[in-house]
Amino acid sequence: MESIACREGMSLALDIQVANFRFASDNQNVVKNILQGSRGVYGQIVQEINTRRSAFASVEFVHEKGNSNVDAHTIARSAIYDDLGRHVWLLSPLMVFVTPTRLLINKDV
Repeated sequence: MESIACREGMSLALDIQVANFRFASDNQNVVKNILQGSRGVYGQIVQEINTRRSAFASVEFVHEKGNSNVDAHTIARSAIYDDLGRHVWLLSPLMVFVTPTRLLINKDV
């Protein structure tokens, strides 16, 4: 699910025409697989993510410990009460959160 969330985050960034972004995930294996281009169980999704990277000026995938990823977990827990579909929370012009991981958009990168 985390790799699908990364793919969805990239789709959102493309939709809102962001050129540079940093995607923080608390799943170290997914970040490692994306960075190494691994072809594990979710290899097709990793391949799609890495193919889409060329559409951006810069993309950074980083691991963030779960205890520092509180916002994403709060949103993910609250999402169980929402209708099906894609939900976006805009907290400020420079930050976008997508369930269940956090997509940080920094226009200065």
